[in-house]
Amino acid sequence: MPHLEGGRKSQNTFQNDRLFRRVSVVQTIVVALWLMLPAYVPNNAAVVLGGGTPVDFGREWRGDRILGDGKTWRGGAGGIGAGFGLAVLLNAAVTQGYVPEFIPTFELRAAFALALGAILGDMGASFLKRRTGRKRGAPFPGVDQLDFVVGAFVVTALLAPEWFFAEFTVEVIVAVLILTPLLHVTTNLIAYRLGLKDEPW
Repeated sequence: MPHLEGGRKSQNTFQNDRLFRRVSVVQTIVVALWLMLPAYVPNNAAVVLGGGTPVDFGREWRGDRILGDGKTWRGGAGGIGAGFGLAVLLNAAVTQGYVPEFIPTFELRAAFALALGAILGDMGASFLKRRTGRKRGAPFPGVDQLDFVVGAFVVTALLAPEWFFAEFTVEVIVAVLILTPLLHVTTNLIAYRLGLKDEPW
């Protein structure tokens, strides 16, 4: 009997460990997506709110535009404002208890940095596209999916380092790097099917 009881305890412990790991993975995915929301929004908002004066003022470098007409001051400012505003709303959801307790809040500096970094990362990709001869809207595999992520990480690590390294653990960063390209491809395909984009990437 003691042997059987010991076996049951071991089996229960193993099952509990598996359940804990599954819950931990789900929580990591949820936190990763939550933390990136202020960075996911800006570039889409910039498309909707854009127009007006280009960031590069129409200047060229080595025969090609520095960034192109797609990157405007109004779009950039609108995108940053949208990302920051979303972070403020998300913080309100946490403080009001509308989300689980493990969901983090955003420092205001971090909220601004995530949105700013996303915009700068996308502009950096446009700069690389122009330097490699790619036209506006041309695909740039890998860069198209992660440019704003890299920008958001770098700028937030510089402007709000304590918050960034406390919230963006290794596991969260890995989840972001895996999930973001999948979300990027999926949402772009949907937007293309709905006629909101001219190309499916």
